[in-house]
Amino acid sequence: MTAVSASPDPRTTLARPDLAEQALEGIVRAAAFRPVRPMHCAVPVADIHAGVAAGEHPVDQLIFGEAFDVLDTRDDLVWGRARRDGVVGWVPASALGDGAPLPTHRIGSTDAALPLNALVIAAGEPAGLAPIGSFAAEPVEVAERLLGTPYQLGGRSSLGTDCCGLVQQALYACGRAAPRYADQQAELGQAVAMSEARRGDLVIWLDPEEGPWNGHAGFMLDDGRVLHAVGRLGGVVIEPFADADARHRVEGSDGPVVRRL
Repeated sequence: MTAVSASPDPRTTLARPDLAEQALEGIVRAAAFRPVRPMHCAVPVADIHAGVAAGEHPVDQLIFGEAFDVLDTRDDLVWGRARRDGVVGWVPASALGDGAPLPTHRIGSTDAALPLNALVIAAGEPAGLAPIGSFAAEPVEVAERLLGTPYQLGGRSSLGTDCCGLVQQALYACGRAAPRYADQQAELGQAVAMSEARRGDLVIWLDPEEGPWNGHAGFMLDDGRVLHAVGRLGGVVIEPFADADARHRVEGSDGPVVRRL
């Protein structure tokens, strides 16, 4: 019996028709294959864009200390993949430093100079830092600490975030794997009926007709409220679930997906 494999996700596959990373040789078609060059984010946050055209909104961000594996360079931009969440895109070369140093700590505070979950090298136990391997207990509690964070499309930090970036960073702070996009987050944990939703469950509205970058995600705060990042409300807020559902539910859909971590 021949196994049928799904097509590689272009959001997280470092491949184009003309060039792909060497690890994909024999898996994808490309005119050339090359090894990646490890670099790391050397500024608080750096936007990742899907393309090089001016005016495109960012699809993700790098946070200080995160590794970025570079495969191509064009003018002042580099093309590669964020090692922590797997997203592929273009980043300003000026935002990166050479190599991928092994961090000793992550930023555990939401009011430090660097954003939550930034990766640093430090001696001792400075205030606001958590040793690598030391994590918060509950993602929803981390998300509550991010209330009031400004909304930023493509953002995923305590300096500015979109809805899926909020979920991702809350999970990272608890040492949990955290994909970047709503459809990926809708595969986490176990499915739960909406009638059984409780504090800490993920709630995700999907819109398959709008393509791979769309959807909305947040946390159930209790059985009647949701905590999420909303552009038209300015940032990370708590609001009645009914209001959020009315705004984000796709007409004709069965409603949001609820996932228990």
